[in-house]
Amino acid sequence: MKTVKLIVVGFGTIGKGVLEVLRMKHKLVKQRYGVDLQVSGVCEIDGSLINPGGVDIDSALLYAARGKIREHPDWKAEKSLEVIRKVPADIVLELTPGNIKTGEPGLSHIKAALESGKHVVTSNKSPLAKSFYEIAALAEKRGLSLGYEATVGGAIPIINLYRDNLEVNEVRSIYGILNGTSNFILTKMFEEDLALETALKEAQELGIAETDPTYDINGTDTAVKLVILANSIMDKHVSLDDVKVTGIGEVTSESLQLAKKHGYAIKLIGDVANMEVSPRLVPLSHPLNVSGTLNAIMLDTDVAGTLTLVGHGAGKIETASSIFSDIMHIAKSADISRK
Repeated sequence: MKTVKLIVVGFGTIGKGVLEVLRMKHKLVKQRYGVDLQVSGVCEIDGSLINPGGVDIDSALLYAARGKIREHPDWKAEKSLEVIRKVPADIVLELTPGNIKTGEPGLSHIKAALESGKHVVTSNKSPLAKSFYEIAALAEKRGLSLGYEATVGGAIPIINLYRDNLEVNEVRSIYGILNGTSNFILTKMFEEDLALETALKEAQELGIAETDPTYDINGTDTAVKLVILANSIMDKHVSLDDVKVTGIGEVTSESLQLAKKHGYAIKLIGDVANMEVSPRLVPLSHPLNVSGTLNAIMLDTDVAGTLTLVGHGAGKIETASSIFSDIMHIAKSADISRK
């Protein structure tokens, strides 16, 4: 039995989702793959749960649900960078929210993990959009794995599909819906003839949209994901500044109803080939005409042809699915040499 120890950095929605899935699938992973996944650290902004022998997942989730995580017996004052550098582990899960302009705090977390000899799996888009090539080079220099499937498309396995199944293909374009919140809003406006503000309010009430939905509405979130795909799959060496971005703020219910009358929907599309994010007309019968919070991504390749991937682009459990695909890839294939 191979023991693989994890440090979870960021115990918000995604971090809790990861622990919930680990609790759900722990026995399956042991039985099917001979891997015992243990959590040696869980980092919050002002301290951490630390137990090299394994943090008890049930109690960690229970204390967190009650808002009393700082009363947990494993709670220590050590903050994330100190835990990353000092606590024995094999993989650091960087699951914090990020600053798009600086990539922090995730960028420092990822660098510290790699410099400490630990593999990294992240759902944090900002460090990848800001410094993809720097991080990738550091991981390669250290002989470590960097997993970031969860940064784009939620549960859709686009990064790992390319890595594992499209090795001989040249990807000529990537095109599609990369933001579930904006797609939910446009779907509501299209199907129920709602104003954007009304659809947004419903999305917030359902927990689909953030309290501050600016990056979803103005297209920035889609643009960040576009940069990650452009660099990691198409090696375009681009930054957020290279993306022309138009969000959905000016889309009206009238324009959507007019589009419907003529057999079209309006979707916020990210286009890697043209480095552009914008609302575009999509035929009602087109594969990209998906509803609700679904994402849909089309890859045009020279050998496999055109592939269309559809799946949930948001949600803590769906995102955890992508995180665990990276964890298991490392656990099964990488040389685990604990630092």
